[in-house]
Amino acid sequence: MADTSSPGFVSYPNTSGGSINNAVAKGPIANNIKSEAPGQELRDLKTSRLTPPVTTATGQPLTHYHSLMYSLLSWEQPRATAASFATVVSFILAARYLPLLRWLFKFIYLSLGFMATAEIGGRVVMSQGLAKSFRPRKYYTVPKEYLEAVMEDLEQLLDFVLLEFQRILFAENIVHTVAAFFATFTAYWLIKFLPFWGLSLLAVTIAYIGPLVYMNNREVIDAHIEHAQGVINAQAHQLKDLAGERTAHATGIVRQYVDDYSAKAQEYIGQRRSASPEMTKVPSTVIKKEPEPEPAFTPSDFPEAPKDEPVAESFELPPQPVEKEPLLTA
Repeated sequence: MADTSSPGFVSYPNTSGGSINNAVAKGPIANNIKSEAPGQELRDLKTSRLTPPVTTATGQPLTHYHSLMYSLLSWEQPRATAASFATVVSFILAARYLPLLRWLFKFIYLSLGFMATAEIGGRVVMSQGLAKSFRPRKYYTVPKEYLEAVMEDLEQLLDFVLLEFQRILFAENIVHTVAAFFATFTAYWLIKFLPFWGLSLLAVTIAYIGPLVYMNNREVIDAHIEHAQGVINAQAHQLKDLAGERTAHATGIVRQYVDDYSAKAQEYIGQRRSASPEMTKVPSTVIKKEPEPEPAFTPSDFPEAPKDEPVAESFELPPQPVEKEPLLTA
């Protein structure tokens, strides 16, 4: 009989076959494997899709994609993040090197050709088609609830993209705006040398690996960022003070010139007034009114115009003497 009192002895429970299976299936090793499986982390990542309490600078609420993307890119669930990263990279490489569209058309035409051949062959051989044997009892349709859920999720995704773009554009966080500027500027020059799939692969790699590098070296990176912000603020204050001094100096010079010209103008106006005092007085002259000449004609010198209309009078001509013709002599 074994000595159970020895320090190196480990006792195991006497279990049957069923209890051994239960111990293996529900033991700490199995629980550890289940807890560390990518599927469990994917489910945890899915449950993290909650609307964050933080709002935008305009007071608008964020979407649940903000919390999802934060959990995904911050490597809170490392296996799920690694699986999604491998999936995206595999899809980009497959789209580049594999004829996916040709395979899709090939699958469709093979399916259609097989069904057409089975239907025609069945009608020729057995006088009835064979396609109905493959036909489901009820054709598949998209459930309304599933479609509404997909449309709502798509709306949330579009809102997430639009909100983040506007927050970066209007400098809600200056660090994000500067980082986006350098990223787009670099992409503008790299697109001349890299194909689209290469640029997409580079962007995805930076989006996934960048936060991981930052979290592993957060103290060093934050110290450098703080130092850079201090240098930038010092330079900004120096430029502001220099600009204020230059502005004050220029304002003083302009004011001096204005005062000099104003004094000269007043002196010139005073000299003009003292040189010609008679111009300031207006001579008073008396204008004599000459008598008007008497008119040469008066209205009484002209006859009055008739007030009645003239009446035509009839008159007779005097009789004219009749001249006698001379007699002709024989």
